[in-house]
Amino acid sequence: MVAIAPAATPSTVRRGGPVIAVVLSLAMALPLLAIAWLALRGDFSSWPRLLTQVLPPLAWTTLLLCAGTGVLALCIGTLLGWLVTFYAFPGRRLLRWMALLPLALPGYIISFLYVDALTYAGPLQTALRQFFGWTTPADYWFPEVRSTGGAVCVLALALYPYVYLAARAAFLRQPMNQLHVARTLGRRPLRAFVEVALPQARGALFIGTLLVVMECLNDIGAATFFGVRTLTIGVYATWLDEGNLAGAAQLALVLTLVLGLLVILELKAQSRQQRDGRNTSPVNRVKLHGLAGLAATFAVALPVVLGFLVPVALLLGHGLRRLDEGLTVETLRAVGHSLSLAALACALTCLIALVLAHVNRQQPLPAVTALTRLGTLGYALPGTVLGIGVLVSFGAFDHWANGWTKSLWDWTPGLLLSGGMLAVLFAYVTRFLIIAVGHVNDGMAKIPIHQDQVARTLGSRPVKIFFGIHLPQLRTALMAASLLVFVDAMKELPATLMLRPFDFETLATRVFSLASLGQFEQAAVPSLVIVATGLIPVFILARNLRNRPSGV
Repeated sequence: MVAIAPAATPSTVRRGGPVIAVVLSLAMALPLLAIAWLALRGDFSSWPRLLTQVLPPLAWTTLLLCAGTGVLALCIGTLLGWLVTFYAFPGRRLLRWMALLPLALPGYIISFLYVDALTYAGPLQTALRQFFGWTTPADYWFPEVRSTGGAVCVLALALYPYVYLAARAAFLRQPMNQLHVARTLGRRPLRAFVEVALPQARGALFIGTLLVVMECLNDIGAATFFGVRTLTIGVYATWLDEGNLAGAAQLALVLTLVLGLLVILELKAQSRQQRDGRNTSPVNRVKLHGLAGLAATFAVALPVVLGFLVPVALLLGHGLRRLDEGLTVETLRAVGHSLSLAALACALTCLIALVLAHVNRQQPLPAVTALTRLGTLGYALPGTVLGIGVLVSFGAFDHWANGWTKSLWDWTPGLLLSGGMLAVLFAYVTRFLIIAVGHVNDGMAKIPIHQDQVARTLGSRPVKIFFGIHLPQLRTALMAASLLVFVDAMKELPATLMLRPFDFETLATRVFSLASLGQFEQAAVPSLVIVATGLIPVFILARNLRNRPSGV
């Protein structure tokens, strides 16, 4: 009888793997550590002014924006998830995946489109004045577009799919017999939903809403176009406009602490959600006919129309009118920059995720696992905060390198890391590493451990096990991770704005620059490229929805 080798232990596995994992995790955590270091050792002379004059209005505006967007996205996403899951109405099969389409539109694109369309000189108010004969703003009332309320409405339309996905998954997980019992006891569908289904979905809805809030905190484009000064804008302005890097780091540390609290809340909600059971009974949907069916169709279709179809129609109109001005050398160069950065970010994030997943599988040391989690917190950092962290850490290395070469050869190489594409690429890898790590870890967990044990019994080393057993079975997970990292890197704006070299444009920064100058039609073509790229993961999610059992 052949003995099966036990799982790897610290005494049987070389120390090289954990050391590499620790080094990679600490490298990914450098921006966070650099922010804390600069904020705590920086000049506190400006802190009283920041604390009394700058921070309170920024914090209040940020709170209003995040709370308003979170609540509105929660209402929209929960309503759509409830209708699509528990009711059958005209167009349901099409609308259940079309509700995901706003994910393809970054917040800064949908924001400048609505600002352009709804302001006084925009097409809507112009048409109203022509139709009713109004001549001045005093002749009629129209809501102020560039306001916190306008930003809340537009961001909620762009971000509600996070809540919709969480709500639909939670409703499908619930045992249907509980709703059947509630209906048997005389509860109407709405009351049964409020009293039975909604309380059980609180954890998932909380997670979806937290993701919306975190995206709001990362936003810089929508806040700029709507004239809303948030903490993220404050960090950006304190650094670039006032030249106060220490003050910007101190504001960034405050924002990081807020986000750390949100991450802790999200992790607790996820742990509670994982303990929930799964539904094994089919969903018996209530069929809606007549006005009720049309009302349900309208309710689900309205966010899709306002959050995707109308902005895309505006983009197509602008792009076709100024196609020649949109397809410029600068735009093509920005496409090349975005593609190259996104491809490199894909390769590096997946490579690091593979190393971390392999080490944690072969030798799951608690300290290494904790450092891995610390290294993947970059996604929780807003791009402006991450940009400061990268600049400080890379700038410290450049300062040391220039001092060393000056002392040896009386020559300074200049900005080796902080002044080029490497800083932008590092920010991308740090921010999106958690996406690759999550997918690779999920794929690794599906590989039976006994395959490793049998291979070790036959004399295979960990490297051979990885390439011969793990890597072939991780192809699907790697493809999904690469796709998501690629799309997110194509859309990334705040970190790119802060770290890009001079005369270096990506699609995101070109769109933002043109839109900030009021050149909305010229910004349409690069925006359409970003939207087309963002549609890829949406179609994959839609295919997964279509491939589920018919009762789902």
